Amino acid sequence: QVQLVESGGGLVQPGGSLRLSCAASGSIFSINNMGWYRQAPGKQRELVATITKGGRINYADSVKGRFTISRDNAKNTVYLQMNSLKPEDTAVYYCYAAASTGWGPNDYWGQGTQVTVSS
Repeated sequence: QVQLVESGGGLVQPGGSLRLSCAASGSIFSINNMGWYRQAPGKQRELVATITKGGRINYADSVKGRFTISRDNAKNTVYLQMNSLKPEDTAVYYCYAAASTGWGPNDYWGQGTQVTVSS
């Protein structure tokens, strides 16, 4: 199986920055898509950004120009640099990976890390 461990969340003032990291480990053959989703209280989980193994990137319109996703394929790690944070960015952020193991392809999720933007 695959484990995703996130780090980097916390409390930040509006306009501030945070960097999230997510490392995948386990019996991994390959990882195609990796990315970040978020869920605010009372709302559905939504896409923030995804990146393919080849580097193709997709962002939610609400974060374009402020967030940057990147990945290190050698370390099976994905990052999310979040700048110019707004109160509406407050949510639990979940790491996602579409990985292939000895049991075949599957989607995996991290446990979530809280990001709170408040003065």
